[in-house]
Amino acid sequence: MDPEELKRKKLLEMQQQAAANANPEIDEQALRMKQQYEMQKRKILKQILSEPARARLSRVKLVKPELAEQVEVQLIQLAQMGRLQIPVSDNQLKILLDKIYEMNKPKKKDIKFIRK
Repeated sequence: MDPEELKRKKLLEMQQQAAANANPEIDEQALRMKQQYEMQKRKILKQILSEPARARLSRVKLVKPELAEQVEVQLIQLAQMGRLQIPVSDNQLKILLDKIYEMNKPKKKDIKFIRK
C-alpha cells in the first residue's frame, strides 16, 4: 500500500473511534490530523501542478469535490512513482480529469420497448 492510502485509513479509523468514544480530546486530535493531511496534500500539489492547473483543480473541487479528491490522490501517487512530468500543465490535467470522469461516469441504462 502506498503512504497516502495508509494515512487515509488511519484517519478514518481515528474518526470512527472519535465518534464511538465521543471524547472531545480525540475529536480534536482527529481534526488536527485531518488538517495536517490536507496541508501536506496542498504542499505536494503546489509542487507538481502549474498555476493554471491548480486554478482548474480548485474550480473542479467547488463543483465536484469527490472527483477533485480522486484526481488529487491520483496525481500524488503518480508523482511519488515518478511517472509524472512535473509541473503538470493545464492540458495534462484536463486529460486526467476526463479519464477519471469517464471511469466513474454512471452507466446509461437502455430501456427497450418490445411492441407486439
